[in-house]
Amino acid sequence: MSKRTRRIVMPATAQAGETIKIRSAIQHPMITGHTDAGPNVAPRKIIHTFAVAYLGAEVLRVDVAPGIAANPFFAFNLRARSSGDVVFTWIDDTGEVIVETRQLTVT
Repeated sequence: MSKRTRRIVMPATAQAGETIKIRSAIQHPMITGHTDAGPNVAPRKIIHTFAVAYLGAEVLRVDVAPGIAANPFFAFNLRARSSGDVVFTWIDDTGEVIVETRQLTVT
């Protein structure tokens, strides 16, 4: 289990057909691989993929570039169709995979 702080803001319930706003952020240094004051090069360590699945189907995939700031934040809309899981996945250069799941109840 990753100790990275994740924050996901989304409603727990929605009407069928309603468009909801989802916001997500994760604590991550997003090291682009740079030289420090000495001859040392910090190895690159960025989140390169952010994906969201709803009802078992991928609804969003972001291929993140090195220019994104630390602690990346993503906001998007989702149309509520039926009750089910919304699964958030972050993958970084070291192979660390962070998965967080939220339940959406559609009335």
